[in-house]
This record gives sequence, structure tokens and C-alpha cells, in this order.
Amino acid sequence: MEYADLHIHTDASDGLLSPSEVVDWAFKKRLRAIGITDHDTVSGIDNAIKSNSAPDKLEIVPGIELNTELDGKEIHMLGYYIDYNNPWFLENLKRMQKARYNRAVTMIEKLNHLGININLKQVEEISKGSSIGRPHIARAMVEKEYVNSMAGAFERYIGIGGPAYVERFRLTTEDGINMIKEVGGIPVLAHPGLIADRKAIVKVLNLGVKGIEVYHPKHDPDIVKYLFYMAKERKLLMTGGTDCHGIKQNGQPIMGSITIDYTKVLDLKRAADLAKK
Repeated sequence: MEYADLHIHTDASDGLLSPSEVVDWAFKKRLRAIGITDHDTVSGIDNAIKSNSAPDKLEIVPGIELNTELDGKEIHMLGYYIDYNNPWFLENLKRMQKARYNRAVTMIEKLNHLGININLKQVEEISKGSSIGRPHIARAMVEKEYVNSMAGAFERYIGIGGPAYVERFRLTTEDGINMIKEVGGIPVLAHPGLIADRKAIVKVLNLGVKGIEVYHPKHDPDIVKYLFYMAKERKLLMTGGTDCHGIKQNGQPIMGSITIDYTKVLDLKRAADLAKK
């Protein structure tokens, strides 16, 4: 059987691995397909495709993970087989990235007031030109030895409720779904098992998503069973992946430890082809 990991982040957003490194690991893990699903950006997709020396053996699925909000709850929406070069789509992402940049600036200013002397230039160097996120700020704090680990930076300073935390701009979930559909993509609800309120899951599904991420590292067997039957009942596509950000365990990223059968990728592709007609 052939397998796919459809939820992977690169250093184009908050991952630690470059797109080419992600592709290298995908070959090492003998995956048939991977989804490049960076937060609110598609800038890693072309580099991943260009780094793929054997496209007949490894398929790069162009995707995105949009951060959205519904009734005050954070909802992540995956989009697969999007037209990632669409000018309208790119302009919308540009506005979102500007908001992300402004958020990072404000967080750095708050950290400075707390006696943590990192600056925007240092964070930008760490981000290597990608969209700046909290992990880049955390890494700057580790490098300057203000904290011992990135986890410590989040726990003490930049996590939700921390003294330097700044709320992010979010799309409404409905707008996020429509954005993905507008460019021929398939909207899939990401890691719904992390949404505590099951009524909220149903509400999202009623907004017109086409799939559910059933398989995820933080989904226990009960939630997998629940999501599986919900997908069957509603005739929704089923996806899955590791949500890999490049953090290594035993010298390897978790990529490929949660997979789906490649036939489900073909189902996604067929649905996207129909959506584009």
C-alpha cells in the first residue's frame, strides 16, 4: 500500500524544516504524497515542488491552513489542491500576513518592556524571509538565552494569556471556507478533535466543508471513531496527517507517523477537479 501525510508545515510559516528538507524526509519515510499546508501562506509550495526529484514517486499536494474564528473559537481550515497562484487569493493572504507582521512587532515591543532585548531584525533572520510567527520569536529568545526552550518562551511569555501575547487577526470560518472554494480547493476541517465543543464541529460542517481531518496525532481512538462515522454519514472526504512542524523525536521529524491511504488523496484530487469545472 502507498501512504500520504497531508498535514505538514515548512519554515515558510512556523515549521523548522525548509521545503526541500521536508521533501527529503518524505522520500526517507517512503511516502507517496505529502500536503504542504503552511499557516496563511503558500510560499513554500513551489520550493517543495522544485525540490522533488521524482514526482512520479512523491506527489506534492498544494495546500494551506487558514486560521479562522467561529463564535470566539479558533478553527483551522485546511485547503487542498488550491490554485495557489491566483492573484485574488494571494492578495488576501498578503493582507493576512501584514496583520501577522504587525502582531509580531507588537509582541516584540511587549517583550522589550519586560526586559527581553530581542529585535525585529533578529526575528526576521530566523524566519528566513517567511511569514513571521511566534515560533520565530521564541527561537530568538532561546538564542539570546532568555529562556531554555521554545516551550518555555510560550509558557512564560508569548502563549495565550502570557504577558507578551497579542491576539491575532482571524478570518471568519465561513470566509475561510469560501476563500478556499473560490480558488478551486477542497476545504477540510483541521484536527476537529482539538475542538472541545462538538456542537461547534457540527456548526462548522454545516458551513460547507468538504472533508474532515480524521487522523491526527492528538486524536484519541474515540474521537477518530466519532469523526470517521460523521464523515461517512455526511459523505465527507477523510484526510489525515501528522501536523509536522519539523520538531524531531529520536533524531527524526514525526512526519509519516500518522498517514492515510493514497487512495484518499486520489479522492481529494477528483473532488478538486470537479470543483474547478
